[in-house]
Amino acid sequence: MPTMPVTDASFEEDVLKADKPVLVDFWADWCGPCKMIGPSLEEIAEELADKVTIAKMDIMENPGVPGQIGVQSIPLMVLFKDGKQVAHKLGAAPKSQLKGWLESVL
Repeated sequence: MPTMPVTDASFEEDVLKADKPVLVDFWADWCGPCKMIGPSLEEIAEELADKVTIAKMDIMENPGVPGQIGVQSIPLMVLFKDGKQVAHKLGAAPKSQLKGWLESVL
């Protein structure tokens, strides 16, 4: 399953009420490091599809949720379980590090 786009309007249903953990990648089109990790997140979404949903939220098109949860720098990945933030990772990293971190916090 590829990454899922999430908006301010869909965040509660798609992330907070999800039946499995959701990793939200907060990004923007102008962010070079965000673009660098995009393909890795797509691959990880496929590889870990049975354990986690990976969602992407464009902070320029959807400023509400990022503002509410205090996103100040991107790329920022926040893992939500049962409607609560349980882990976060700031900045770009190689796929192996991103996947290792995600698996360690699931």
